[in-house]
Order: sequence, then C-alpha cells, then structure tokens
Amino acid sequence: MAIEINIVDAIGSLYKGKYYSASSGTDSEGNAIPIIWKDGHTTTDEENTAINTELIRLKAEYDSNAYQRNRAAEYPEIVDQLDDIYHNGIEGWKSTIKIIKDKYPA
Repeated sequence: MAIEINIVDAIGSLYKGKYYSASSGTDSEGNAIPIIWKDGHTTTDEENTAINTELIRLKAEYDSNAYQRNRAAEYPEIVDQLDDIYHNGIEGWKSTIKIIKDKYPA
C-alpha cells in the first residue's frame, strides 16, 4: 500500500490544534480545493508558502526513510527472531538481520 504525503498532512503538521477542513487534489473542473478555516479567514500567501514548504519537507523526510519501511516489511516476526537467537545465538541472528540491512542501506 503506497502512502502519499499531501496538503492535509502539511497543514496538520503546521497548524496542530487549529480548526480547518482541507482536502488534497482538485474538484471535477480541475480547480484546487480550498482550505476552509473554521475561523473563516482566507488562506494568506504566507500560509500557502509555509504549507507548500512543509509539504516538500514532509515528502523529503518520508522518502529519506524508505529504507526503514522496507526493512520493517522484511524483518522476521519478533517471535521468529527470538527463536533464531535461541537456536543460533546472537551472532546467527545478526547474520539474518544483516542480510536485510545490507539490502536496504541507510
């Protein structure tokens, strides 16, 4: 399942606790869906700049952590890792884990 970082994530990151309604994307005519602030103000140019900057930052952060998600998906279940340690010792377990770490370097 692919996760996409979008404007809602950026707004939530910047304006925690501030009430707004937002959606990413466009309407049926291709127009950007506006942010609706509960206090009724219109999004300022400064807010738009901050939101776009935060969106870029969040996407870069997400992309830079791809190796962590890839590793987590391939690591054996913790029960299997503990069994590996029991049967093969810490060094045997490290060998199993190292294959995945090498496949997805940081």
